[in-house]
Amino acid sequence: MRAIQVSEHGGPEVLVATEVDDPVIGPNQLLVDTEAAGVNFIDTYIRTGTYPQPVPYIPGSEGTGVVAAVGAEVTDFTVGDRVAWAAAPGSYAERVAVDTAVAVAVPDRVPAAVAASALLQGMTAHYLIESVYKPAPGETILVHAGAGGVGLLLTQLAAARDIRVITTVSTDAKEELSREAGATHVLRYGDDLAQRVRELTAGEGVAAVYDGVGAATFEASLASLRIRGMLALFGAASGQVPPFDLQRLNPAGSLFVTRPTLAHYTRDRAELTWRAGDVMNAIADGTLRVRIGAEYPLAEAAQAHRDLQARKTTGSIVLVP
Repeated sequence: MRAIQVSEHGGPEVLVATEVDDPVIGPNQLLVDTEAAGVNFIDTYIRTGTYPQPVPYIPGSEGTGVVAAVGAEVTDFTVGDRVAWAAAPGSYAERVAVDTAVAVAVPDRVPAAVAASALLQGMTAHYLIESVYKPAPGETILVHAGAGGVGLLLTQLAAARDIRVITTVSTDAKEELSREAGATHVLRYGDDLAQRVRELTAGEGVAAVYDGVGAATFEASLASLRIRGMLALFGAASGQVPPFDLQRLNPAGSLFVTRPTLAHYTRDRAELTWRAGDVMNAIADGTLRVRIGAEYPLAEAAQAHRDLQARKTTGSIVLVP
């Protein structure tokens, strides 16, 4: 089969299209013909070695496709089923071995490109607003990268609950997308960001900041919070946040800071199916819209990574074998 392989850590150029053997599935796995694979920032962290990964390896952990074969002990799925996953290593490939524990059914009404990019970002938005900090109707939150994949989904989920959403974006085009998703106010990044957030909240600050940008926005995120506010730092698109003195949280208003990850919010099958089901059902009935910003042929994975890291994309992006 065709796949992308990484033989050394580095820039996008290390993503090389090659021929490899088909995966051999175990008794509780599915062999899936990939229809589309999601491309996410965590893939770039692994590619560069920020998150250690032995080489060589096939990148990617998210995708969707049709079951081609099932393991000897599989009872929940059969050949021909449409499935999606957010935690199956080796997803930048024409065929993927997927553990049944992480596979979820895909409704017929959900297109492949949407299903391939909905789970990781959709469940991230879900756990952030359902479990990390659940804003009450009328509260105000700040969402960085409001036109990104998670940002657009998180904004929609919040706006549907009458939560006031302030977002940050870098361009006019991204501002338009963020407003369409339900943002009340859309701001640009800058030194006066926290001051502008305070002005929009009568000096109080926001109840929570959902920050997937990291180093470039961390200080403004802290300064934008109200007393006992929550900063959920769920990504580092601009780089990792340096160590800081925890005592700073005291005079700033007894603030909370957390660094969550999806794996800890999908710890068992019940939690996974709850979050995935909420996301897929909302997409199927039209209440949650997943924007596919770009589709790339599998062989152009390097360009997909370049565009993602240069913030040239909006919404989700996928690779199509």
